[in-house]
Amino acid sequence: MQYQIIDVFADKLFSGNPAGVCLLEAWLPNALLHNIAAENNLPETAFLVKQEGHYALRWFSPLMEVELCGHATLASAFVLFEEAEKGASEIQFKTLSGMLSVTKEDGLLCLELPARPVAACPSYSSFEKALGLKPLATYRAVDFLLLLESEEALKNLRPDFAALKEVKAEAKVDTDCFGVIATAKGREVDFVSRFFAPNVGIDEDAVTGRAHCSLIPFWSEKLGKPRLTARQLSKRGGELFCENLGERVKIAGKAVRYLRGKIEVAP
Repeated sequence: MQYQIIDVFADKLFSGNPAGVCLLEAWLPNALLHNIAAENNLPETAFLVKQEGHYALRWFSPLMEVELCGHATLASAFVLFEEAEKGASEIQFKTLSGMLSVTKEDGLLCLELPARPVAACPSYSSFEKALGLKPLATYRAVDFLLLLESEEALKNLRPDFAALKEVKAEAKVDTDCFGVIATAKGREVDFVSRFFAPNVGIDEDAVTGRAHCSLIPFWSEKLGKPRLTARQLSKRGGELFCENLGERVKIAGKAVRYLRGKIEVAP
């Protein structure tokens, strides 16, 4: 099968978030998809099958299938715009999170995702143990969102990932698929963030589309503006251009190809 690695939310190699993209003629057995994603050992591997008028799209971390991944969706669109769908201005994907579309606008890949507004929740002791500080406030939608006092505090976080896994039991989370978003007001952009998901095999994600489904409505309300600039402060880093559309959010960024190859597996 064709295989590519794309760095997303980046304008140069070795930054942003890498995603594997596998173009399939038909779906392979689930066990094989899991094994390929684990062998790739990237934050996410996207698998695509062309269907009438759209592409079916599934995302796998090294440990499990996930229900939403923004950067791997943009990576998939980048590959299709460059090759199989050169003349297209929009690509539709059928996913576990419904139909998603990616368009090209002003040199950016633009993805609309369902908004996931957060609500206040308890500040569990596991957060303080794992992060070494008490958040200003704690919220939750699908993932937890922790508001910190400053960009500097966010940069200086050195999480204890074993302790961070304990939040699942303390909060009585009934699924492994959850993450922890830490965020603060930015100095040069509207807001900054980091994203941790040790329970799905990703201690820290480089740049996280799904986290911005909550971050965008949160900061849009807090700052009183619909259009926002954002930066994820991981080691690789990444920049996002965001817009609050009410029930949906728009996330835009650039992407570059790192690798093009072929995966060979036994039939």
